[in-house]
Amino acid sequence: MTTIKVSCIQMDIIQCSKEQNIEKALLLTDKAIDSGARIIVLPEVFSTGFCYKGLESIAETSASRRVEAYPTIERLLKFSKANDCVLIGSMIEKQMDEPDQIRYHNLGFCIGSGELSGVYRKTHLYGLERKHFSRGEHILPIKLASDDITIGMQICFDLRFPEISRKLALAGADILVTVGGFADPKAGQWKALTTARAIENQIPHIACNRVGTAPFASYFGKSMIINAWGNVKAEAEKDECFIIGEIDTDETKRIRGKVSLLDDRQLDLY
Repeated sequence: MTTIKVSCIQMDIIQCSKEQNIEKALLLTDKAIDSGARIIVLPEVFSTGFCYKGLESIAETSASRRVEAYPTIERLLKFSKANDCVLIGSMIEKQMDEPDQIRYHNLGFCIGSGELSGVYRKTHLYGLERKHFSRGEHILPIKLASDDITIGMQICFDLRFPEISRKLALAGADILVTVGGFADPKAGQWKALTTARAIENQIPHIACNRVGTAPFASYFGKSMIINAWGNVKAEAEKDECFIIGEIDTDETKRIRGKVSLLDDRQLDLY
């Protein structure tokens, strides 16, 4: 595949209001699909926000312990199949290893044309997440079951650690995706970091942030779609919206052929 249309859903997440948030996300996603988007990225914990007080009731699990059976994932699988699209985002998961042993995760998901291609549990936890969530144990790219594309996924605070995107790029990711919840007053840092991750790995980057307010923060948006040169192809402001941009997955090969950053690393000196 070469050129593909992608979209960021930049939405105001209503705290702990799962049904309202899912309906809004799917409404905006419908509009992005009507505009030609194939891959649609949602912001961090898009369905609930960081609903710590209601964690027990809003976190999702299933009797079978299969992610495909989580209620929100089931709903997204049906939507993705009906619309032949790719959905990427994160939500709150409850894992019950034993009856008295419960772990919560910030669970990233990639769904392609009705199939769960893979998940990623956030590895770098920020602030109150450290109190309530367990970190993920693996950083691996996700091969989309529906497309010949491999996604390198990271979640919000992960963006600040360049080792993650470098590991994903070296492991064969075609597109870097950041599912974000960056808050004020860090808009300048967001733009610098998202652009840097594209440039230093010569990889397209879809960086999706939220807007609005939560009990402990306000959010500036500024979602971006960046090509492998680091050029911003589409950028949102501070309003609730969706943005559309085109990504050329073959461009990465052309750029790396001209400037071989990954091959030119001096690993014996690092």
